[in-house]
Amino acid sequence: MISQEQIQTLEGQQTPFYFYDLTLLDGTLEALNAALKTHPDFRVHYAMKANVNRPILERIHQAGLGADCVSGGEIARALESGFTPAEVVFAGVGKSDAEITFGLEKGIFCFNVESVQELSVIADLAASHNKTATIALRLNPNLDAGTHHYISTGKVENKFGIPVADLDAALETIKASPSLHLAGLHTHIGSQITDLGVFERLCQKYNGIVSWFEDQGVRLEHLNVGGGLGIDYRDPDSHAICDFQTYFDLFGRYLGRREGQLLHFELGRAIVGQCGNLITQVLYTKHGEQKSFAIVDAGMTELIRPALYQAYHHIENLSATEGLRKYDVVGPVCESSDFFGKDVPLPETNRGDLIAVRSAGAYGEVMTSHYNLRQIRPAMYWDGSGIVEE
Repeated sequence: MISQEQIQTLEGQQTPFYFYDLTLLDGTLEALNAALKTHPDFRVHYAMKANVNRPILERIHQAGLGADCVSGGEIARALESGFTPAEVVFAGVGKSDAEITFGLEKGIFCFNVESVQELSVIADLAASHNKTATIALRLNPNLDAGTHHYISTGKVENKFGIPVADLDAALETIKASPSLHLAGLHTHIGSQITDLGVFERLCQKYNGIVSWFEDQGVRLEHLNVGGGLGIDYRDPDSHAICDFQTYFDLFGRYLGRREGQLLHFELGRAIVGQCGNLITQVLYTKHGEQKSFAIVDAGMTELIRPALYQAYHHIENLSATEGLRKYDVVGPVCESSDFFGKDVPLPETNRGDLIAVRSAGAYGEVMTSHYNLRQIRPAMYWDGSGIVEE
């Protein structure tokens, strides 16, 4: 919830900008760590693709989490923010030679490998640099996560992961490559998953795959089930912090692990999604025959999720409380897809009102663009006593 104290501080600031409640982030990390205490063999790597702002990364690192990276740039940002190489996992279906070499030189914990060809490339690069690459095989379990098709990653038609049919070839490549050390398995089936039954089905598939590896004489040091835990975009105030305990307990109950085998998670949205809001100002209102429009100074260049995924974000007018009208809340970009919400019930809205697009801490600011040569202003952070800038 954006408090009256916060609103008073935000008034008069030039918009648009991202506003992060660091006290909510701290509370989320406390809840996460409290749940982890009941599962001492679980480890969490923060999925940096969700948000890479340094004040947020520094708090996540201080809370004891590792970093899940999908580019060389994210690895560099993680190290700059205090994460050690031993806390960094490198995933991604299209790692370049330069990025792989960077990870090898830094001595990162693990490469999550997504194809047999990538195995050979990493082996050759590691050998040429006199290194041994610790790897986990990212498997494609052919499991439908039931989310938007753009963020589903675990089905056979998706580009991610190694098909089960290729596992024999993958093991042959590893056995022939002294520069590779197979430490674990990895999956990530999608994002914004709110049906926990999906994770139960993942465990059932995983158990069969792990047994197959054991039949091949492969002892795995860790399993990595990725992330994907969703947040409540429709009622962010009632569910500001995810139920991490139930989530972890499910894997503890259904995933069969061997003694000493660690379980890794890669959570992003569930950690930072609710702490961020896009603050924008109404430029104009228009009332047509069928629609009313609130035209704001932020657009799809600042938050592309509604245009890209047809994603819902709760929208609030922070300046008005009287009356009620439905508005299409739209931006200034020259695209018809440039909107944040349609038929949004808001108090009677006027030019100059502050609008908050809620639950924008994940896949928001990190996906901004300069289309139309637009510029996003620096983010602001609430630390409990006032606003601090990055």
